[in-house]
Amino acid sequence: MRWLLLAFVVLAGLLLLLRGNIELLSEMGPFEIIIFAGGLLLIAVYIMVLLSGERHQPLQALRNLLIWAVIGLGLVIGYSYREELSAIATRVEGELAPPGQTIALSTTEDGENAVRVRRREDGHFVVRAAVNGQSMTLLVDTGASTVVLRPADAERAGIDTGDLTYTVPVQTANGTTYAAPARLRTLAIGPLMVRDINALVVQPGSLKENLLGMSFLRRLRSYEFSKDFLTLRG
Repeated sequence: MRWLLLAFVVLAGLLLLLRGNIELLSEMGPFEIIIFAGGLLLIAVYIMVLLSGERHQPLQALRNLLIWAVIGLGLVIGYSYREELSAIATRVEGELAPPGQTIALSTTEDGENAVRVRRREDGHFVVRAAVNGQSMTLLVDTGASTVVLRPADAERAGIDTGDLTYTVPVQTANGTTYAAPARLRTLAIGPLMVRDINALVVQPGSLKENLLGMSFLRRLRSYEFSKDFLTLRG
């Protein structure tokens, strides 16, 4: 009689889970099916252990079963709302992330990637990027027509600064300086990568920070400033 009751409870739980979406199992991938089957097997083994070890303590066995049932229900609810929970986690991570750290957002159905960057205390946005595979920080500047690099960072990115000709006038906070044209193989910010980008390398001592200008930004799908965050989509 006890086994029939337990079988009824398990079947009722499965029917309750599948009633809202009868195609749930067909939509599961191989890994999810393995986890689901393994979970059912563990539940069955645990029930058998409880019944054999606590044969004379039915209330204790029932309490343990209820605890595990609540845990299982919580896991099912968490899995059902995984997209919403992921969005909440991303928002919290963005609030706690230090300025300049990029937070990758969920990929959309059409393959769009996006990253979010927190504003720095001085009101500017800086991003950690990989220029030709080399990690460096760039200040986002929509007023700059191209990406602008300091000589030391350009050398780290594999640009031979000894062969550059500084003929392009550039306006900076310290006045007019000159820069040399260059090409970047890749510039990546998190999952966003753009290839073959126009850039400038300024003369030594002209800039305190590298600039992320429009030669990169215009190659994205969009960029959006919203309060303390900058969102880049590509």
